[in-house]
Amino acid sequence: MSKPVMSVALVCGPDCDLETQAMRAALEYFGARVITYWIGRPNDFIPLLSGEDLYNDTEVIVFNFHGCEGKFVMPELDIDVYEEGEPQGDFGSEEILRYTKLDGKAVIGNGCTLGDPKLARAFIDCGCRVYIGPDDYPDGNDELMFVIRLFYEMIQNHRSLEEAFRIARSMNDELSMYKIYVNSRT
Repeated sequence: MSKPVMSVALVCGPDCDLETQAMRAALEYFGARVITYWIGRPNDFIPLLSGEDLYNDTEVIVFNFHGCEGKFVMPELDIDVYEEGEPQGDFGSEEILRYTKLDGKAVIGNGCTLGDPKLARAFIDCGCRVYIGPDDYPDGNDELMFVIRLFYEMIQNHRSLEEAFRIARSMNDELSMYKIYVNSRT
């Protein structure tokens, strides 16, 4: 493999594996180095939010999750399976503010309602350079195509993230629910 054009962390939430595999294949074909992380429990998610388990050269993080009401849907484990101190339930803005430190990273919350303004603001307040996500419930095929087109425009056509966002969002009316939040302090 020649030198990758960008490094992407692709974080797969519960029951999102087929879409994640399709994204990974497309991004690698475009020339990105993709490190895929599989989330089976909340304690798998926290080290990625904190940046602890990310490679230093990671530029973009895609959280490919199911979302509901502005929260990342986490697996529901039997009470005996949770580790001591492990959070239970879905991750919303409070959990993001508690665990996240992603200074300068571009983050895509690719799942239903993960573009909720309160959730997005939490990521921006935790140092993200840019946060992107839908503020409603898009079709799964649209979510996949949005991410693929976004990276295609950045990698193949050398567009900025913001310009690639506008192009990807314009593919159909359904994608108008994707929002971009930019950190004015970076």
